[in-house]
Amino acid sequence: MRLLFLGDIVGRSGRDAVIAALPALRRDLALDLVVVNGENASHGFGLAPDMARALFAAGADAITLGNHAWDRKEIVPYIEEEPRLIRPLNYAPGTPGRGATVVQVAGGRRVLVVQAMGRLFMEPLDDPFRAVQAELAKQTLGAAGSVQAVIVDIHAEATSEKQAMAHSFDGRASLVIGTHTHVPSADHRVLPGGTAFQSDAGMCGDYDSVIGMQKGGASLRFWRKVPAEKLAPAEGAATVCGLFVETDDATGLARRVAPLRMGGTLDPAMPAG
Repeated sequence: MRLLFLGDIVGRSGRDAVIAALPALRRDLALDLVVVNGENASHGFGLAPDMARALFAAGADAITLGNHAWDRKEIVPYIEEEPRLIRPLNYAPGTPGRGATVVQVAGGRRVLVVQAMGRLFMEPLDDPFRAVQAELAKQTLGAAGSVQAVIVDIHAEATSEKQAMAHSFDGRASLVIGTHTHVPSADHRVLPGGTAFQSDAGMCGDYDSVIGMQKGGASLRFWRKVPAEKLAPAEGAATVCGLFVETDDATGLARRVAPLRMGGTLDPAMPAG
């Protein structure tokens, strides 16, 4: 199976770039499944339902969120009715929406998509490790299993927590991918047990910025230490960043992994066809 995960979409620039790129990426890379993180798509904070619909229409099979999941209040009724949109699994019981979904792809195959949020330097949510463990225990991975691939989005600040998540579930997931820090890390690899991993997928947005926000206001927050400076998404040319994974059909584990970067200002990288 051929999977693509795209990192945090930031603002209009990132949205437009992803929506424009997805149809050709699906065709040229012969993708079976695309997952995108959309938690910063609406002016840098949250996701509006119409934006989610546009991403689905462009070719996204599932959308993950994160710590900005609830910034747009109109997402609450939408997330209840749209199973392909998921928020972190380790929010408390009773939180709207769901933290995992199973997506049907071509050939009757099924892919489990899970998101958890880290706790280091983040909100004090429930334990993400036990939450993921409980979710993975519901499924079996492989050609004869209940799912043929598993993707875990770990939305976290600390690379140590993301790496610990990957090593904890090496051999039980096709991909463990970090989001939230908006900078693509250079550690993409297949772990010894067969799980693909990258500490952060990067963002889909304008990199002539401070993690996607306009440089002026974001920089002044560091100079003045007063959080009154207005933050707004940078709207220059966006780089689409993500990770491509090809899995073994028999086991559901990763055979190869390659970064994707296209457009904007970062050096381009495109997986081989």
